[in-house]
Amino acid sequence: MEQTFMIVTIDASPAAQDHAAFGNELRAKTIEDAAAQATMQPWVAMECYQLSRGGRVSQMHTLDLGNQRIVQEHQFAAVQKLGSTPADFCTISYSTPSMAFRFSDHAASCTESIFFMPERTDFDIYVPAGTQTAYIGFSEREFLEAARALNPAAWDLPSRQVSQLQCAQLGELKAALAHWLCTAETAASAGHLLAPDVLRAIILETVLRVLTASASDETILPPLSARSRAVKICRMAREYVDERLASHEMPTIVDICVSLSVSERALLYAFHSYVGMSPQAYLRLCRLNHVRTTLLAGNPTTTTVTHAAMQMGFLHLSRFAGDYRQVFEETPKVTLARRS
Repeated sequence: MEQTFMIVTIDASPAAQDHAAFGNELRAKTIEDAAAQATMQPWVAMECYQLSRGGRVSQMHTLDLGNQRIVQEHQFAAVQKLGSTPADFCTISYSTPSMAFRFSDHAASCTESIFFMPERTDFDIYVPAGTQTAYIGFSEREFLEAARALNPAAWDLPSRQVSQLQCAQLGELKAALAHWLCTAETAASAGHLLAPDVLRAIILETVLRVLTASASDETILPPLSARSRAVKICRMAREYVDERLASHEMPTIVDICVSLSVSERALLYAFHSYVGMSPQAYLRLCRLNHVRTTLLAGNPTTTTVTHAAMQMGFLHLSRFAGDYRQVFEETPKVTLARRS
């Protein structure tokens, strides 16, 4: 059985409509033939062979967002995947721990294993029955540009073959991926307008935050001699954020680091000196304030809280409502109703 859901772009321009027609599709399918498992991923040249008994091979969910793809698979039968990644396409992937699982020369025996596969890379993957795997595919150019901006020491010279990393925050990535698939399905089924650009930005930033996370989350404030530079960085960041929000675009930490040519650690130090909080917390408050401005200026008959929240990247709507009420001491619906 297969279900197909379309994610609708909120930009009604012809260019945006053409882009929406190109991809932005969520598919869920029970696979009974291993060849179909490869067919569900046309962006990668791949052959897939069933290697153990079973009338069902896998349950798959794929989300095509144009230059980003998410694939989640639960194997009912063992398979071998042989293929090669195309130019400008890299993947971040993980598997449930299994001594039998093999990703080229690597195993997934550790609960914190995550794999990076760059463009133009041959792969030979063995996935045993009962294993769940998932990957997120990106434009390698876009991914590495952002990764270098956040953590140049780790990503200045990335591996040109499949590499295995240990990721203490893998659980966060797994939960986020499951939520992205659920959000896309729920939004499409309910007819909500979910902007693909917003979802792409959230996905990229979440993956990079997990991969480039420092070994310690301890806050280290800069010395007094560096405070003036911190203030300058934060003022420039604030100006950048204001410009993006004024254009009804959702800025991310990746965007800020790339625009200002600073690392994530430098931005962290600067914001703790500037406003006593992380740049992530500060940016979230900016986005909440922008939603409030939109609701206050909106027409209750045409403006919806869901649209305003999702446009600013708030996909957990119940969490958004709780945060909004905590900050502004009223619900988003009350704010919107003021124009009635």
